Amino acid sequence: MTTFNWAVALPELVLALSGIVILVAGVLQRKGEGFFPSAMLSVAAFLVCALLVLLAPAGQGYAGTFVNDGFARFMKILILTGGLAAVVLSVSYRTNDAQALPFEAPVLMLFSTLGAMIMASSANLMTLFVGLELSSLSIYILCALERENVLSAEAGLKYFILGSLASGLLLYGISLVYGYAGTMEYTGLVEAVRAVAMPPMGLVVGIVFVVVGLSFKLSVVPFHMWTPDVYQGSPTPVTAYMAGAPKFAAFALFLRVMAGPFGTIAPRWQILVEVVSILSMVYGAFAAIPQTNIKRLMAYSSIGHMGYAMMGLAAASSAGVQATLIYLAAYLVMNAGVFACIGAMRRHGREVTGIADLAGLGKTNPGMALALAIFMFSMVGVPPLAGFFGKFLIFASAWQSGLYTLVVIGALSSIVGAYYYLRVVKVMYFDAPAEEFDRPASSLLFVSGGMGLATVLFIAMLGPLMAFAHQAAVALVG
Repeated sequence: MTTFNWAVALPELVLALSGIVILVAGVLQRKGEGFFPSAMLSVAAFLVCALLVLLAPAGQGYAGTFVNDGFARFMKILILTGGLAAVVLSVSYRTNDAQALPFEAPVLMLFSTLGAMIMASSANLMTLFVGLELSSLSIYILCALERENVLSAEAGLKYFILGSLASGLLLYGISLVYGYAGTMEYTGLVEAVRAVAMPPMGLVVGIVFVVVGLSFKLSVVPFHMWTPDVYQGSPTPVTAYMAGAPKFAAFALFLRVMAGPFGTIAPRWQILVEVVSILSMVYGAFAAIPQTNIKRLMAYSSIGHMGYAMMGLAAASSAGVQATLIYLAAYLVMNAGVFACIGAMRRHGREVTGIADLAGLGKTNPGMALALAIFMFSMVGVPPLAGFFGKFLIFASAWQSGLYTLVVIGALSSIVGAYYYLRVVKVMYFDAPAEEFDRPASSLLFVSGGMGLATVLFIAMLGPLMAFAHQAAVALVG
C-alpha cells in the first residue's frame, strides 16, 4: 500500500481535477462573464478539499515521496484558508468600474494552492521541487495579470527573474545533498546523516543552498529584495494570496526538511537561521518606518513577521515547531483581514493605497477603521489579540532553547514596529478626514469582519488550536 496508496493524496487529486474542470468551464463562457462562476466554483473546491484534508488517512504513498500526517494536515488547512480568502477578495476587485481580473485568476490561485499542498506533504526532495514550481509558476502569471498596468508588469517580471534564480539555487542544493547522501527521500537522509560522526562539507553546503532557496519564498533578509515592488504592483487579491498560502507552504518545507532529515545536525544550520531571523526582524522594523504606501508597508511587515516565525525554527525543538504553527495561524487571520481592508480603499471606482488616504476613517467609516485598528494592534502584539499569543509562544520557545539574544532583539524589533502600525491608527482617528471611500463590497466586509472576529476571539480558539499544533509538532519531530 505504501507504494501507491492514492487515498493519502485524495485532497490534492480532487483539487487538481476541480481546477481542470473550472478552467474548461471558464473557456466555454462568454468573454467577460466567466470570472464569477470560476471564483464560486474555486471557493467550493477549496471547501471540499479542506473537508477531505481532515478526513484523509495518515500514511505514505507514491513510493514514499508523499506523506500525510498531522503536520501536513495542519499546514494544508492554513494554506487552503489563505487561498480561500484571496479568492473571495478577488470577487470584488475592480478597476475603472470594470472587472479587472480574468476568469483564470481563481484557477491560478487554485493550482498554486495545489502546489503548496504538495510541498506540505513532500517526503522527497524532488516532490518538494515539483510542488514549489507548480505554486511559483502560477504566481508569476498572477502578478502580471493587469497587463495594462506598468507596476503589475514590473512585479511579474521581477518575481519571475528572482524566483527563477532562487529555484536554481534550491535545485543546486538538492543536487549536492543527493550527491553526498545518495538519496533524496527524507527518511534516507536521516539515516545518511546519522551514519557519520561528521557530515561531509558538501552536504552542509547543499543544506545552505536549500535554505537560501526556501528563504527567497519566505522573503526573509537578505532574500527580500523582490517583496516591496511585487506587493505594490500586483493586484490586491494576488498580494493577499502571496502573503499567505505560499509562505505557509515554504514554512512547511522549512520545518519538515530542517527539523526532519537535518534535525540531527541542527547546530550546523541553527546559527544560519538565527542570523536570517535577526536580520529580518530588524530590517522589517526599520525599513517600514518611512513607507507611505500601505501595500509596501505590509511588504516590510511581512519580512519582519517571517523573521519572528523563524525564531521557532531556530529553537530546533518540538515546542519551537508548535509555536511557529500557532504564530502562522495568527498571522493568517491578521494578514487576510488587513488586505480585505486595503481592497476596500477605493474612490470613484479606483484603488488608492496611500496611508494618508486613511485620514479620518474613524469618522467616515467607523466599522472599517475599527477592523483595521484591531489588525494593527494585533500585529503589534497587544493582548488579548491573536498576535500577542503568537509572539508570546515564539519568544517562550526561543527562551527555553537558550536563544536569549534572539528574544531580546525580537522584543526590541516589536517595539520599533509598533511605531508604524500605530501610525496607521493615528492617521485614521486623529487626522482631518479625507474624501470618503466607496461603499465596500459584501465579499470584503465578509472577509474583514470574519478575520476581525477571529483576531479578537483567538483566545477562545487557542485550546483546540494548541492541541492541533501539538499533534502536528509530534508528527514532525516526535
